[in-house]
Amino acid sequence: MNDMQLNRKKRTNPMNIESSPLTLVEVPQDEEHSNSLREPLQIIRRRIWVITLIAVLFVGAAVGFSLLQTPVYEAKIKILVGLQRDDSGVPLNFGSDITGLQQLTVTMAEAVDTLPVAEAVTHELNLQKSPEDLLNDLSAQQVPPNTQFIEVSYKDTNPRQAQRIVNRIGQEFSEQVSDVSPRANAVTATVWEPAIMPQAPVSPKPLINTLVALAVGGLLGLGLAFLLEHLDDRWRSPQEAEQIFGVPALGVIPSFKTFKVKGRL
Repeated sequence: MNDMQLNRKKRTNPMNIESSPLTLVEVPQDEEHSNSLREPLQIIRRRIWVITLIAVLFVGAAVGFSLLQTPVYEAKIKILVGLQRDDSGVPLNFGSDITGLQQLTVTMAEAVDTLPVAEAVTHELNLQKSPEDLLNDLSAQQVPPNTQFIEVSYKDTNPRQAQRIVNRIGQEFSEQVSDVSPRANAVTATVWEPAIMPQAPVSPKPLINTLVALAVGGLLGLGLAFLLEHLDDRWRSPQEAEQIFGVPALGVIPSFKTFKVKGRL
């Protein structure tokens, strides 16, 4: 009897139970890499409403801004810079003359959008704007580089007015160049391609504005989603708890609902 009691104590004594050593399981690198890629995708999926909301707000603002803007039209002309020879019989050095005219075209392009030309055009067309305002909507440049062509463009909310003004600018500039050039070997500026009335506005551009707003809104929404995720300290899975504390999770308490019993038994 005493032997049976001793044996029972030996069996039930928790101090006699041998504890098994813990074994660490090495996680493969491929699995760690897939987990690191899966986490940002999960954040985007949880916060997709934030990204969508910000993108929709930016797109709506861009569309509204485009609709509120007044359409602006642009008319263009091309002026050819040349050289008028006299009848003195001096031989023509074609290579040097062409190179010199190409270099001169750069200077003449700067002379198109100047105050003397703007003042004359404003006075002749009886425009209801100052010469300074006209110059703000006028531009001239050599096109393409190393040619004798000058492209002059003018922007206005009225397409017919834009065509009318830029054509007159080309004529006035040609006349002023003839007045200041000497009679012998005179430099000429001829309107080679008159302006036609523009059919489509150059601004606003609703499609481009919408695409830019969508890209910017999407990036800002993505950044806000990751910021909200960083500020949120809730744990959504046992893996998050293991990453924070560095120990394996022993169990999970499931969520459950409680019901209130009405009345008394």
